Amino acid sequence: MEVLSLADLRERAPVRLGKGRLTLPQRPDFHHLLTLSEGHLRHMVDFTGYTLEPGSWLWVRPGQVQQWGDIEQAEGTLILFERDFLDLPTVTLSRLDEPSPSPLLTPVGEDRVALRTAAAHLEGEWHDRGSVPLEAHVLILRQVLGALILRAAHIQSPGSRAAGHSEPYGQLRAAVDRDYRRVRRVEDYARTLGYSARTLTRATLAADGVTAKEFIDRRILLEAKRLLAHSEQSAAHIAARLGFSSATNFSKFFHRHTGKSPLAFRREIRGSQD
Repeated sequence: MEVLSLADLRERAPVRLGKGRLTLPQRPDFHHLLTLSEGHLRHMVDFTGYTLEPGSWLWVRPGQVQQWGDIEQAEGTLILFERDFLDLPTVTLSRLDEPSPSPLLTPVGEDRVALRTAAAHLEGEWHDRGSVPLEAHVLILRQVLGALILRAAHIQSPGSRAAGHSEPYGQLRAAVDRDYRRVRRVEDYARTLGYSARTLTRATLAADGVTAKEFIDRRILLEAKRLLAHSEQSAAHIAARLGFSSATNFSKFFHRHTGKSPLAFRREIRGSQD
């Protein structure tokens, strides 16, 4: 894990990333937890823009695609950590292995104070490395980060319809995230999970406002966008990776849902600085 300020990130970006590259699509394999103390920051996560202001938090999970906005206009703290830095009970209770929820958190009241206090404690401990033995230092970091993560994981994101979702929806969500590359039909998920297709559609409509078929297609489309934005793989390779019978069928699917060809989307998202 690592804790750094946005001032640290501004100094680091030209060295490690090259000037201007911080705003290009990135797909990290570790968690980013970001909060502001001053200013505002526009941040893209999975092709949706979010505006952070002091007191709000953004949690980017491994596998999500992110693009940074202008970090010159904000001050704050960025916490980077890998899943295995936390103990198993914390991983389980914070639902780190579930499909990625909405990244924006706007805590209020006790949650806001608790997160701010934990972040300050974590940052202080990160920089105070010599006052205790290394083993104790690491254990303190793990415990304080765990407290922060557990609190953040149980804050309902603004506008989230999935909070308190039904069991059919939760099971379908996990199954789709696991099997979307090879299973496309609602009926196949229904048979595997022991529900009717109608029950699954009712569950997705209640939780996300889309049918079960639309829910499945949306997950396939998200991965297609992630691969197009971040990787150098050809459309044909991505089509095969996502289980399409041909690049042509993939292109038709992508155009139907976005109005763009896969390569046009890639050019657009890599040229965007929003």
